[in-house]
Amino acid sequence: MGELLNSGLLSIASLAIALVILVVGLVLWFFVNRASSRTNEQIELLEALLDQQKRQNALLRRLCEANEPEKEAPKEAAVENKDDEDDFIRLVAER
Repeated sequence: MGELLNSGLLSIASLAIALVILVVGLVLWFFVNRASSRTNEQIELLEALLDQQKRQNALLRRLCEANEPEKEAPKEAAVENKDDEDDFIRLVAER
């Protein structure tokens, strides 16, 4: 009878160890899966942010190109402004 009792205890102990290992494995799987899901969400958000930044850069380039002054017009204006400055200096009385 001792042999039956000992073999029964061993089977119960091995069953309990298997259940504990199963529960620990499920808990670990839960946390790894949760971390993976959050990482995937963060990657999606970062990709969306990158896409928006690319669109903003393209828009800024278009705005900068549209607002660039013409190269020939400022040179002519500078010559006219120089003549205007000379006229202004002549009008100011010296002390």
